[in-house]
Amino acid sequence: MESSVEKTMDPTVAEMGKILNEAMKMLEDTERETDEEKEKKKYARKDIPGPLQGSGQDMATILQLVQDLMHGEDEEESQSIRLQNVGEQGHISLLGHSLAAYISVLDKERLRKLTTRILSDTTLWLCRLFRYDNGSAYYHEDDREGVVKVCKLIIHSSYEDYATEGFNVLQRKLPVLYISAASRTGLGQYICNQLGLPISCMCRVPCNTMFGSQHQMDIALLERLIKDDIECGKLPLLLVANAGTPGAGHTDKLLRLKELCSQYKMWLHAEGVNLATLTLGYVSSSILAATKCDSMTLTLGPWLGLAAVPAVTLYRQEDPSLSLAAGLTTSQPVEKLRALPLWLSLQYLGHDGIVDRIKYASQLSQRLLGNLKQISFIRTSVEDEFNSPVVVFRFVKEQQKSGKKSDTNHA
Repeated sequence: MESSVEKTMDPTVAEMGKILNEAMKMLEDTERETDEEKEKKKYARKDIPGPLQGSGQDMATILQLVQDLMHGEDEEESQSIRLQNVGEQGHISLLGHSLAAYISVLDKERLRKLTTRILSDTTLWLCRLFRYDNGSAYYHEDDREGVVKVCKLIIHSSYEDYATEGFNVLQRKLPVLYISAASRTGLGQYICNQLGLPISCMCRVPCNTMFGSQHQMDIALLERLIKDDIECGKLPLLLVANAGTPGAGHTDKLLRLKELCSQYKMWLHAEGVNLATLTLGYVSSSILAATKCDSMTLTLGPWLGLAAVPAVTLYRQEDPSLSLAAGLTTSQPVEKLRALPLWLSLQYLGHDGIVDRIKYASQLSQRLLGNLKQISFIRTSVEDEFNSPVVVFRFVKEQQKSGKKSDTNHA
């Protein structure tokens, strides 16, 4: 079967895969160098930049240089790096980047058809996997970029003259972005910086302290903040909620937050590791509510152990012109190739393989949680999150004696 596939394969693609395999074998080579080679390398000082060689160098020499820079000269450091191997699934993802460069030189019509197919396939698969009906997808390298583009979309749809008057129109009614105090550090500032908005446009929403979880947004206080901003002549635009806070793995009350956002015509965006459990057969109601959000960001690389794949933001928007203006879609076929490594990786794993990986991670976390509960001097948290891939625990004796903070473990 494999021989018949090789016969019908494009020779250039086959050669590309062969070169990639050879390169990865060389970079992941665990054989130790001889003492003589080490001594020569010691005085070569290849870590110091030098002039570009006039005659050029062959592929083997260049890869050897990359290997030397990766492994370093220190014996222990070199050994630890050599133990890292991306495996066959990693090679599939890396091949996607090489193929993207090759595909980009095709004629325009063939390139358009191919990129459209890759983008539509990947978007369809992800929407079905994560139960996000009628969704579109934006693929991006920085996992914070998705919410920035979504915010641009909301600004374009909320301010009719924004496309012609720019930021002047925002001065009449300043936008407000609401972000949980339990969200990752610097997210609100990053969004404001990318959009050119003053930090005053960001509102940090405190979490419950008197009752309930200390890591979930205080919804009553959030509603008061929204009302105060409206009375001050501001325009509430976006609420960023957590489906698994970075520090503790808690999920906000997404269904109630969605009702609040609908009431005040705000956009609800969700992010967090617990979104991965949407692929499982049984999903808790608190996580399932994320499918009603206006957008969500998925980080499939860490969740599935995939190298060099983009993050994905799923969103719902009926007006394609607004999506184009916000940068969520593009008319450039080459930019659509950003989804190619993920397209290859999802096919390699298959639907069952993806679900099994997330299920296995959840089972490991639940098993760890069960074992920790049997230890008298350890207290666990996030027990209300069914199938959560996050385990949080603290050492009670240490906390009583020295007041140390809780230790956390993320599975």
